[in-house]
Amino acid sequence: MRTTFSSIRRGVILLPVLLLSSLPQYTIAQEVIVNPNLSSEGIRLNALRAIFSMRLRSWPDGTPVHVFVMEDEARVHVSFTKKKLDVFPHQLRYFWDRLVYSGTGQAPTTVDSEKEMLKMVAATPGAIGYLTEGMIDDTVHVLGLE
Repeated sequence: MRTTFSSIRRGVILLPVLLLSSLPQYTIAQEVIVNPNLSSEGIRLNALRAIFSMRLRSWPDGTPVHVFVMEDEARVHVSFTKKKLDVFPHQLRYFWDRLVYSGTGQAPTTVDSEKEMLKMVAATPGAIGYLTEGMIDDTVHVLGLE
């Protein structure tokens, strides 16, 4: 009887984990986008992390970096941070909060939707953000990872 209860308990514990891990919302493909006035050459992962953690504040040509992100809970944001930056959203939030509360920096600009992300990155010099592949048009450049 003990092994049957143990098997059932293990199944009850694993079922939600399996269901959550199979949801497509956190595996959506997205791309890093930049303002069209910036070079669309590739960027190294460490530089991308430095930009999104607000430690790298200007592009190689001297243009100030302006970072746009979505809400921490947005599925595109979660997918972007995990798949592209290899960090969790709460880790980025920790960096941003530390900069803001210490007075040494500011958090990125938060947008409400992918449409707003596209519009803001296209209109703001030095801007960087991210979108799902299907939302990208010719108003922004896709920035490849090296």
